[in-house]
Amino acid sequence: MSPVFPTVREVLALDPVRHGAPRLVAGDAGLDRPVRWVHVTEVPDIATLLGGGELVLTTGIGLPADDAGLRAFIGDLADVGVSGLVVELGRRYLTGVPRVMAAAAERRGLPLAELRRATPFVRITEAVHALIVDAQLTELRATEEIHQRFTELSVEGAEPAEVVRQAAELAGCPVVLENLSRQVLAYDPAGESAELLLDGWEQHSRRIRPAGRTAYDPGSGWLVTTVGARGHDWGRLLLRWPGSGDLTTVGPGPQEPPAAGVPASPGDPVRPVPQAGGPVVGGQPPTRLTILVERAASTLALGRLIRRDAEGLERQIHRTLLTALLDHSRPVDEVTLRARALGVVLDRRHLVGVVVRYRADDPAGDGGPPVDGGLAAGPARLRDLAEAVGQALREAKLTALTSAVDDQAVGALLALPDPAGEEKALAAFAAALRRVRLDAALARPGPAGRAPAAGPGAVIVAAGSGVGTPREAGRSLIEARQVADAARRDRRDLPIFRLPHVGLAGLLHLLRDEPRLQTFVERELGALLAYDAQHPREQLLGTLRAYLEQGRNKSAGAAAAHLSRPAFYERLARIGRILGVDLDSIEACLSLHVALLALDAVRAP
Repeated sequence: MSPVFPTVREVLALDPVRHGAPRLVAGDAGLDRPVRWVHVTEVPDIATLLGGGELVLTTGIGLPADDAGLRAFIGDLADVGVSGLVVELGRRYLTGVPRVMAAAAERRGLPLAELRRATPFVRITEAVHALIVDAQLTELRATEEIHQRFTELSVEGAEPAEVVRQAAELAGCPVVLENLSRQVLAYDPAGESAELLLDGWEQHSRRIRPAGRTAYDPGSGWLVTTVGARGHDWGRLLLRWPGSGDLTTVGPGPQEPPAAGVPASPGDPVRPVPQAGGPVVGGQPPTRLTILVERAASTLALGRLIRRDAEGLERQIHRTLLTALLDHSRPVDEVTLRARALGVVLDRRHLVGVVVRYRADDPAGDGGPPVDGGLAAGPARLRDLAEAVGQALREAKLTALTSAVDDQAVGALLALPDPAGEEKALAAFAAALRRVRLDAALARPGPAGRAPAAGPGAVIVAAGSGVGTPREAGRSLIEARQVADAARRDRRDLPIFRLPHVGLAGLLHLLRDEPRLQTFVERELGALLAYDAQHPREQLLGTLRAYLEQGRNKSAGAAAAHLSRPAFYERLARIGRILGVDLDSIEACLSLHVALLALDAVRAP
């Protein structure tokens, strides 16, 4: 992309100028100055009428004849900030500009070029002004497209990744969104290598220190703007503009310049005009790129304000990655790369899936206080649990991806350096989680005589089997979620539930979607379930459950069912007739008990 105004280098490469056989005699360091306008003059005191940024054309017929006057003329032009001076030879100067003029221009860094053939200045002014107008029109159209695109993204509530993708598409340059800790939240390499772009990102980003809220850092080539609103900044948006040091000179290279302090003169070797497309030294990105990053940042900030009651942006990224590992919606290599950019290294780590969930689905079912807002109680409770899990991971100094994995549970994928440290890490996390939730309960106590809202046992912490690669991480997370669901019926208050802890109930829970298990339940209990459906006031299934859970002790079963022993015995006899089994048979009762546990697993949400 080129700035709105052409540079002196680009003007000297235009056909009307090249018709005059231009050669540069001084000031090649200033060839990338922008040309705001072209001005023709034949008077020496023109500087007072200029505003800076002009390319001055002259034949020299009105310039001073003495050396001091020529030095003053060049000095006045440089002081006012003109972009360059072009002198047509043949009228005042026949073979070249005076040495004193070239020396003065070289000293002030002012590009000075000669036209060795007569050239109508009007053609030069027309060509340059047309270039400027066309560039401004292009800039205006590009700016309009930027505003329209990001307005649509704001209205649609686009995710940060989509905003970054659109910004990179419009700019044609890599774009990175990071938080204040220099962790990458979203990126688009714009066709370049993502690994090269993100390699060592945090250290690289900390070296990018532009001055101002939106500014360009020429040393690194990044255009940076701060992202935030209402005085609360939460990140930076960076766009890499390849306008500095990345291009090579097109056309013949410069000849050896004269010795320092000895400018070119007639008969001396002269430097050819470097062609357009050479390196831009100290250039600034075009205005439309600055507008683009600022509009993208505004869209991101607005989206965050809209979602201020939802998960934090980092947690959204964590959730995206965890979901991808669970449902394989993204390539594992991409998940690994994005996790590394977020500060969580998954490669060559021992990975353990952890799921934390409340024992009860009801927002107040765990003894906690009701949450204001009715329908919002569930999301608020889940958000509190997610925050507690995140804080516990920080206190235990564990690296992990963590977020809500469904409406009732929070998941975490621990990335441990060594399998030997698995049990220690899980124990540290469980202890930290209890401390965090207990501290939260003490800071927000319930009514007198009520257990703390975050008291021990209110949640279940389950862990899956450790795995050695990110491709297996989904299996560990799924196992942890299944163990957590199965452990809800376990009365023990274990710090960490693993698959062996949930026993037969856990195995049946893992197999609950298996058609053969469901067929077994129907074969063993189908007749009794049908009877209860026709006689809802009797509910013989509960009677059978009490009998089996009490170890086939009829007296204890009657007490558990709150029935007299005769009534209980009569119900057992009726159950035996309906199912066609002998309830005094150990084998028959074992089969029925397994079927009851399987039915609970199938019915579990």
